[in-house]
Amino acid sequence: MRAAIFEGPGKVTAGDRPDATLKERTDAVVRVLLACVCGSDLWYYRGETPFPAPGPIGHEFIGVVEDVGADVGTVAKGDLVIAPFAFSDGTCPHCRHGITTACANGGFFPMNGDGGQGEAVRVPADGTLVSVPGSGHSDQMLRSLLTLSDVMSTGHHAAVCAGVTAGSTVAVVGDGAVGLSAVLAAHRLGADRIIALSRHEARQELAREFGATEIVAERGDEAIEKILETTGGVGVDGAMECVGTEQSMSTAIGIARPGSVVGFVGVPHGVELPVTRMFRKTIGVHGGPAPARVYIPELLDDVLEGRIDPGRVLDYETDLDGIAEAYAAMDDRRAIKSLVRVGTL
Repeated sequence: MRAAIFEGPGKVTAGDRPDATLKERTDAVVRVLLACVCGSDLWYYRGETPFPAPGPIGHEFIGVVEDVGADVGTVAKGDLVIAPFAFSDGTCPHCRHGITTACANGGFFPMNGDGGQGEAVRVPADGTLVSVPGSGHSDQMLRSLLTLSDVMSTGHHAAVCAGVTAGSTVAVVGDGAVGLSAVLAAHRLGADRIIALSRHEARQELAREFGATEIVAERGDEAIEKILETTGGVGVDGAMECVGTEQSMSTAIGIARPGSVVGFVGVPHGVELPVTRMFRKTIGVHGGPAPARVYIPELLDDVLEGRIDPGRVLDYETDLDGIAEAYAAMDDRRAIKSLVRVGTL
C-alpha cells in the first residue's frame, strides 16, 4: 500500500509499505479516506524530537472499516469511523477513568505499525474507533469529522482543563489548528470573553469567526501586560496553552488570575514551570494528551448537527504524492493545517 514515510528531519516522502492486515482478533483494518499533518508531527520534521526512520508517520485519520477480527463487536465492515490519535482498549483502569491516552495496553499511532498518513491502518477496534451515523456526508462534514481525531478534541481538552465555563473570560495562547480549535471549544462552552493571541491576519479572522472577541498580537511580556491591562489587572479565568514552548507556557501562567488553571496541550519542548510563582499566585496546570476517544461522541453530535465546523482549520489540501509539500507548508506557516486526501467513499 502507499503511505507517507518519514525519512529523517525535513524529509517525508510517499512510498510503498506492507499492507495493513489483521493481527489480533480484536483488530480492524480501516481504509483511510482523509488524513492530515499534525503540529506535533513538525517536531519530528524539524529534528527537535527523535522519531524512527525510515518508517510510517501520522496519527489523524477517518476511513471505512475494510475488515474486522472475530472478536470485534462495536464496528462492522463498511462503517465510516473516526480514529482518535491514540489507540486504547477501553477497559484498563486508566481508560475507565477517562484517560484513554494512558491506556495500559494502548499507544499512539504509528506505534501499532501503520501510520495515519497511508492507505490503510490496523486498529485495535472496540476501545478506539467511533462509528459515524448516517450517510451522504458532505466533504466539509468529513473534514470536520477528521478534526475530531485530534485537533478539535485537543482544543476541547485545553478548554476543559482550564475550567472554561459559561460567562468566563479566557485566553488562548497559540494560533495553530489546536489553538483555533480551543477558541471554538471555549465558545461552545459558553465563555463570554475569548482573547486569542495571534499575529497572523488570516488566523485572526478565523479565530473571530470561531468566537474570539478580542485579538492580542503582542508576545511574551508585552502580551502579558496587554491582557492584564484589558482585564483590570486581574487576568483571565482560564488560559489555554496550545504551543508547547517556554514562552507560550510563561505567557499562559502570566495572564492567569490567582486561583485559576492553565490548560496545557502543546507538546512541551524546553518548558520549565515557575513553581514558586505559581505557588504564590495559586495557579495550577492541567492537561497533556487529549483523551480524544472520550470526547469524540459528544463533539460528534455538534458536528453532525452543524453547530460547529472545525474542519475550517484545514486550509491546505493535497494527496499522498504531495505529502512533502503538506509538511513544508505547515512548517513555513503557509498553512494552518494540511489535509491529505487518500481515498474515496
